[in-house]
Amino acid sequence: MTFSYPNGHADIGYMPNYDKYLARGKRRQENEKLDKQLPKGFPSSLSGDLVWDANSLVNKYDWNYQLTAEDLDEINNALRHFKLLNKPMGELSPDTFPLPKLHAVLREISNEVHNGRGFKVIRGLPVDSYTREENVIIYAGLSSHVAPIRGRQDNKWQGRPADVLVAHVKDLSQSSNSKDIPGPVVTADKQVFHTDAGDVIALFCLSESESGGESYLASTCHVYNVLAATRPDLIKTLSEPWPFDDFAPAGDQYKLRPLLYYQPATDADPERLIIQYSRRNLTGYMDCKRSANIPPLTEAQAEALDAVHFTAEREAISLDFHKGDIQFANNLSILHARGAFTDSKLMPVCRRHLLRLWLRDPEYEWTKALHLKERFDRVYAGVTVENSVFPLEATIRSSNVAT
Repeated sequence: MTFSYPNGHADIGYMPNYDKYLARGKRRQENEKLDKQLPKGFPSSLSGDLVWDANSLVNKYDWNYQLTAEDLDEINNALRHFKLLNKPMGELSPDTFPLPKLHAVLREISNEVHNGRGFKVIRGLPVDSYTREENVIIYAGLSSHVAPIRGRQDNKWQGRPADVLVAHVKDLSQSSNSKDIPGPVVTADKQVFHTDAGDVIALFCLSESESGGESYLASTCHVYNVLAATRPDLIKTLSEPWPFDDFAPAGDQYKLRPLLYYQPATDADPERLIIQYSRRNLTGYMDCKRSANIPPLTEAQAEALDAVHFTAEREAISLDFHKGDIQFANNLSILHARGAFTDSKLMPVCRRHLLRLWLRDPEYEWTKALHLKERFDRVYAGVTVENSVFPLEATIRSSNVAT
């Protein structure tokens, strides 16, 4: 026997409800014949540096790199060098933003992000010593040594086609119409566990909130291991096609693809496990509701979606993320989330404001399943220096279609 709600829609929203999750799992196990075996070819467990939980990681891995006085001198020299070139920011690269000694450190960070634990935090940029434009130049220039290719996060700027390469993560909900809010990224709400749409996510903290806004990371491979051992039926569900809402004006456009991809080892690549999804494309968010004209989530999909979130939440680490820090995370091996936060109404310096880049490093780039080609082409295909835009202030992106 299966259970369904009116109109065939499972009772699930953007904010996960733990009691509903437990009740759904209990009901399904009592009333359905669930698979006891993993999908054919899927491993019983994964191993390696990318597999970690909070308890094991804290004692084994220092994810912080503290910039030294020598590093900061080198960054200042690179900033002066780039400004003297009088080039557009789209030409920021290891050549135009040279870091002779720090370069080796940043290349090792890229290796760690792609092949090690999946993330690293650079600490200690003196944000207040620079203008906003200089902070963006330093952020993009330094990041180019970690991963030189930048992806678009919006395809319009001031009403015209453009490759918008920097996004601002800031609460804009008080000054925006609720129907224009694409997701919690521009609110002070909690962001549940999810992935973005690039290979590597870089976040630069310009200022912190009065309270809250914690950054959480979880190992995709460890989440897989937990679910594979306890609920192999959910692994099967995650590996099957799901209807992702495109939020197009017609209300009937969606994409069918899995959330989870297992890639066995080949001569060219090691064994890899990738999860890719944004929860809002499956549940909707605020006024950006899931379209009624596309297939609803099944009860199995609703349980699997919550299982990923609550497993990640239980096994995650909390980063001590502060002003002047840059966080690099492998978007293919890491699930990330954010705690709700409160900005100061009186002190602008106590309002959370991050900058975000979606990056790619050709040296360490992961091979991806064909199902993901369109998702990543939206980010990287056809980006040009001429069309590149690096906004200095936060705005709402032009379309809900972007993920």
